[in-house]
Amino acid sequence: MAIRVMLVDDQVLLRTGFRMVLAAQPDMEVVAEAGDGAEAIDILRATAVDVVLMDVRMPKLDGVEATRRICAQPEPPKVLILTTFDLDEYAFSGLKAGASGFMLKDVPPGELLAAIRSVHSGDAVVAPSTTRRLLDRFSPMLPSGTPEPQHKDIAKLTEREREVMLLVAQGLSNGEIAGRLVLSEATVKTHVGRILTKLSLRDRVQVVVLAYETGLVRAGGGAG
Repeated sequence: MAIRVMLVDDQVLLRTGFRMVLAAQPDMEVVAEAGDGAEAIDILRATAVDVVLMDVRMPKLDGVEATRRICAQPEPPKVLILTTFDLDEYAFSGLKAGASGFMLKDVPPGELLAAIRSVHSGDAVVAPSTTRRLLDRFSPMLPSGTPEPQHKDIAKLTEREREVMLLVAQGLSNGEIAGRLVLSEATVKTHVGRILTKLSLRDRVQVVVLAYETGLVRAGGGAG
């Protein structure tokens, strides 16, 4: 079955460009388009979608609030935020709202397609280096300058799981973590899965968000 994609952007020209790229793929199909968040939510009530490419700044209902409402629904589609450097503050808010990741609007077509496939499979959404670089920019934009209270379930993590979590939060890939801790990639993947389950998180991007919010990782990528 082809990956069913929805394009949400108030610029028709951008939607047309994305649609042309996706239509050339045998495993993807654009099943819906919307010009703002409110329209997207209405369409999703009657249309089955696997992945939503969500713009941020739109009229009526912006992408962050639309993402929050979509992700609050049972079995929601994955949401991939599309942003530009001048919208950094919105990208972090989008992740907090439940988006599985974010990409820049000028991303090369190959990277966009790879991201859609990764999101659909439940894997990592953005390159660890991109996560690391952009979240360093987002950290000062958090609502409070002090860490939020420690997540109550972090205490459930084993010492090794906490170690893996800190490395994930610093933007390292599974392969890099495996090399750092002298483990196999399969073992690291197992640890990451247990971390997500224990902390009730969707994916490794949310691990990064949680680590920054609780002060486990400081701006600049170091452990807190």
